Amino acid sequence: MLAFMQVLFRYAFLKQQDIPLALADWQYGLLVLSTVLLAAAGYVINNIYDVATDTINKPQDVVVGKGISETAAFNIYIGLNITGVALGFVLANIILRPTFASLFILIASLLYFYATTLKSIMILGNFVVAALLSVSVLIIGVFDLFPATTIENKAQMASFFSILTDYALFAFMINFVREIVKDIEDMDGDYNQGMNTLPIAIGKNRAAKIALGFAIIPFILCLLYINKYFFENNLLVVTFYTFVFVLAPLLYFIVKIFSAKTKKDFHHLSTILKLILFFGILSILVISLNHQYLLTHA
Repeated sequence: MLAFMQVLFRYAFLKQQDIPLALADWQYGLLVLSTVLLAAAGYVINNIYDVATDTINKPQDVVVGKGISETAAFNIYIGLNITGVALGFVLANIILRPTFASLFILIASLLYFYATTLKSIMILGNFVVAALLSVSVLIIGVFDLFPATTIENKAQMASFFSILTDYALFAFMINFVREIVKDIEDMDGDYNQGMNTLPIAIGKNRAAKIALGFAIIPFILCLLYINKYFFENNLLVVTFYTFVFVLAPLLYFIVKIFSAKTKKDFHHLSTILKLILFFGILSILVISLNHQYLLTHA
């Protein structure tokens, strides 16, 4: 999903605009690879510290201690992190912004602290995971748009960075809700490990209501956004697409979470949110195609 998202934003959107980009294709490939490696490292360290919890929540998914030893998993984690940060350092020097390498170190550090500490802290862990996903969108602008910005194209580049920010905010909101839903789904295993997630602290039903409240926010914002930027600009295909593939599933989630009770129910809702995120990101391709169609038939 992460690599797909980054490739889509560059080649389905930014490359279609008449703007300079700072990175060559192979350099952008390194950026995608770096973020994927850091995400993979985060996944590995999370699995190492979640063995006891996953044994209860998802026994079929436990790998560390079964398919691979903990020592080997740690070695893989270190190797992925070193490679990901090193690539980030190379990219930061390519765009002549060496201090930008600190962003990759920050991402790696947050993923480690999430797995070891933050995950068990109510709301904060959810916030960090959601924020890291949104950073993977913003990092495109930081490395591909910002270094190519000049006085002449500053306003134009700012508008494209603003679009990336809108998508990053969308990704943050949907993923934040999904993290709460996943906590409800994994409540039994987390409780046995002494974690203090939202559903453990206030109960499953109250946590579900909070997830519902947070889901209403992106629903309303998306409705306003679609009307202002898509419908009013005659992007009717995009308007239809977002109503069917983003707003309708989000409304379905809002309705279904009222009656969700079992682990299976919350797993289903988590999958729905994942699909909403996927189709929401995919809308950038639909926007680009719809815009090109209007230009060629003007």
